[in-house]
Amino acid sequence: MPPPMEGFRPFGMSLRKPDEIILLFEEYEAIRLADYEDLTQEEAACRMEISRPTFTRLYEKARKKIAQLFIEGKTLVIRGGFYITDDYWFRCFDCKEVMITLKPVNTCRHCNSENIQQINASSKKT
Repeated sequence: MPPPMEGFRPFGMSLRKPDEIILLFEEYEAIRLADYEDLTQEEAACRMEISRPTFTRLYEKARKKIAQLFIEGKTLVIRGGFYITDDYWFRCFDCKEVMITLKPVNTCRHCNSENIQQINASSKKT
């Protein structure tokens, strides 16, 4: 599943653009499964179809990035990485809707805007 947002910006910082930290989709998924869904690392690894040691590495890397952005006041951007999906992910820039579809679309299903972008490069992302 794609995240419902593109990232986060620090609140209370100067108006200059803070440095970015890229959280990969698989790192986001590791945090979501372990911390949000409260799965064990073994269960989360099984859900992601990866080994438990690989899951642990992803999870620890994601947690370090999140700690760094809090401590250093950096912007978090969620994108990229290695993942496989059979569907298409789109984000509408007008209403911010995230859509998951089985085939490519040209308009937002929520507001009918054509101002959408595919956020996974293809149906089989590498």
